[in-house]
Amino acid sequence: MAEGMKRLAKETAIYGLPSILGKFLNWLLVPMYVRVLDGTGEFGIYTNLYAWVALFLVILTYGMETGFFRFINKQEEKEEPLRVYATALFSIAFTSILFFILGILFLEPAGRALGYDRHPEYLGMMMGTVALDAFTSIPYAYLRYAGQSVRFATIRFINIFLNIGLNLFFYLACPWLSVHAPATVDWFYNPAFGVGYAFVANVVTSVAVFLMLLPAMLPGIQSKPDAGLLRRMLRYSFPVMILGVAGIFNQTADKIIFPFLFEDRQYADAQLGIYGACFRMAAVMVMFIQAFRYAYEPFIFSRNREEGSYVESMRYFIIFALLIFLGVMFYIDILKYFVTPDYYPGLRILPVVMMGELFFGIYFNLSFWYKLTDRTHWGAWFSLIGCVATVLIIVLFAPGYGYMACAWASFCCNLLMMILSYLVGQKKKPVPYDLRSALIYFSVAGVLFTAAMLPNIDSLAWRLIYRTVLLAFFIVFIVKRDLPAVGRYFRKT
Repeated sequence: MAEGMKRLAKETAIYGLPSILGKFLNWLLVPMYVRVLDGTGEFGIYTNLYAWVALFLVILTYGMETGFFRFINKQEEKEEPLRVYATALFSIAFTSILFFILGILFLEPAGRALGYDRHPEYLGMMMGTVALDAFTSIPYAYLRYAGQSVRFATIRFINIFLNIGLNLFFYLACPWLSVHAPATVDWFYNPAFGVGYAFVANVVTSVAVFLMLLPAMLPGIQSKPDAGLLRRMLRYSFPVMILGVAGIFNQTADKIIFPFLFEDRQYADAQLGIYGACFRMAAVMVMFIQAFRYAYEPFIFSRNREEGSYVESMRYFIIFALLIFLGVMFYIDILKYFVTPDYYPGLRILPVVMMGELFFGIYFNLSFWYKLTDRTHWGAWFSLIGCVATVLIIVLFAPGYGYMACAWASFCCNLLMMILSYLVGQKKKPVPYDLRSALIYFSVAGVLFTAAMLPNIDSLAWRLIYRTVLLAFFIVFIVKRDLPAVGRYFRKT
C-alpha cells in the first residue's frame, strides 16, 4: 500500500507539474488581460468563449480517453494494446475533422446565435482549437499509458511557454513596437483586434502541439482499428461523455448562460468579465484537482481491487485541498492585486467557488466505483441531476442576484453530485471511507476560516500575521495527525 501511494505521489508530481504550471502561468495572464483589454466586457467575451471551448472539448472527446484506459487495461486487450490505441485515435480524428468542417460551413449563423455576429472569426478560431485539442487528447493518453512521463511533460511545457510567449508578444511587445517601430508590426498587428489575439495564440499553440505529438501518433496510425472494439468502447464511453458533458456544463453553465439572461449584452459581458476574472483566482484548487486526476486515473484502473487505495487517496486529497482553500482565502488581501479595482466586487465569490471545486474533486474520487464496475450510466445520472440544479439556480436567481447566483449554483451542484455518488456507491460498491477524518478536517478548517475572517483587523500586516499563525496551526495539526513521519523528520532537524 505504501509503495502504491508513493507511486501515486510521484506520478501526480510528474504529470501534474506541467498542468499546475500551465494553469498557474495562465492565471498570471489575468492581471495582464484585465489591464490591456478594453474594459471588463472584453474579458467577459474571453470568459464566455472559453466556456464554450471547454464544453465542446468534452463533447468531441466523448469519454474516449477514459474508455482508452479502461479497455487497454482489460485482460483480453493487453496483448494488443495498439489495437485499442488505433481505434480510439481514428474515431477521435474523424469526429474532430467533421466538427471543424461543419463549424466553418455554418460559421455566420452560429455567430449570430451566440452573439458574435460582429466577430465570427472568434468562433472560427475557437472551433479550430477545439478540434485539434480533442484529437491530441488520445496521443497524450497513450503517453501516459506507455509511462512516457518525461515526453508528456516536455510537450506540455512547450505548449505552456509558447502560449504565454505569444500572449506577451501580442499584448505587450506589439503595442510597444507599433509606437516605437511601427513598420515591424503594422503589416499584421491591429490594436483594435483586442481579445482576438488571445484566440490566435491558442490556435498557434494547438497546431504546434499537434506537430510535436505526431511521432506518438505513428504507432496508432500504423495499426488497424477494430470496428467491433470501437462499438464496445463507444458503449462504455457514451455514458462517460454524458456525465462529462453534464459535469463540464455544471462548471461552465454560468459563463455560457449568463449573457443570455440580460437584454443589454454589453452589461452582461462586463459583469461576466468581473465574475470570470475572480473565478480564475480559484484556479489553484482546479490545478490541484487536475494534477491529481492525471495520475489517479491510470493508477486506480491498474489497482482496481485495492480498496485501501481509495481510502488513502481520498484522505490526502481532502487534507491538501482544504490547505489550499485556507491558503488562498487567508492571503486574499495580497492576491486581489492581480486584478484591478474594477474587479474587486467579484472577490466575494471566491470562498463559495473554491469550496464547490473541492466538492467536485471529492466527487471525482468517488466516481471510480461506477467506472471500475462499468456502470458509467450512474455517473451520467448524477451529472444530469447536477446540471438541472445548476441551470435552474442560474436562470431563476442570476437576473436578480447577478453572478453571485452563479457561484452558489456551482457550489450546490457539486455538493449534490458528491452526496449522490457517495450514497449510491456505498450500496453498489462499498468502500470504507474515513468519514470521521474528513469531518474532523472540514470542521477544523471551518473554524479556522471563521476565526480568520471575522475579526476586523485594520492593519494589513497584523491581519496577515494573524492568519499566517492560523494556517501554521492547521499545518501542524495535519502533520501531527496524519503525517507523523514528516513530523519526526522536522523534529530531528
